[in-house]
Amino acid sequence: MIIFDNVSKAFPRPGGGKKVILDRFTAAFRPGTNIGILGRNGAGKSTLMNLISGGDMPDSGRILREGKISWPLGFNGGVHSKLTGAQNTRFIADIYGKNRNKVLDFVADFSELGPYLDMPVKTYSAGMKARLSFGICMAIGFEYYLIDEVIAVGDSTFKQKCKDVFDERRENATLLLVSHSSGLLRSFCDIGGVMNNGQLTFYNDIEEAIEVHEEILRTSASQRRSA
Repeated sequence: MIIFDNVSKAFPRPGGGKKVILDRFTAAFRPGTNIGILGRNGAGKSTLMNLISGGDMPDSGRILREGKISWPLGFNGGVHSKLTGAQNTRFIADIYGKNRNKVLDFVADFSELGPYLDMPVKTYSAGMKARLSFGICMAIGFEYYLIDEVIAVGDSTFKQKCKDVFDERRENATLLLVSHSSGLLRSFCDIGGVMNNGQLTFYNDIEEAIEVHEEILRTSASQRRSA
């Protein structure tokens, strides 16, 4: 269970004022229900994911978490650039109380980084970092997977490998998925939430959430044309 209790979050705007992401938001993300999160660019979807994962803190209110929650899938900020891929893997395995050798064996096989696994992450390309981060995330195993647009990384062959492993993991996990792809949301999500004007409104049908989001986009586009 993930509970937001009267949570507010805002960022300063250049030139003054604030961009409100959440305004006294209260809700529960229950295990077993896969949720798709929709919203316009800048609505705060990625910030919401960071708040859920603990990568960011609310300005006020509190967030209660039960169960292991992943970092946003595809996010590479959790690895230290001066450490090798193997050192990062062992360190994260220790944090989550996992057998470091088993985790390292999985990551080595999955990531296909070969000798680069023993080189500093700062020498990696963006694609190599993504493979490492994705591999560690799949090796640890979480009760909640946070997905910010990305469910697979790399070339077409490696993306299929990612999807195969991810399909196995999600059988026993709950997904919180941010995406602009209606097809992806329909494939993975049971219900939907639409972020708009500092609130996240839930809909029991993902189709209804998609329709509401698309209407917001149409209204916004119409307002821009008439401005």
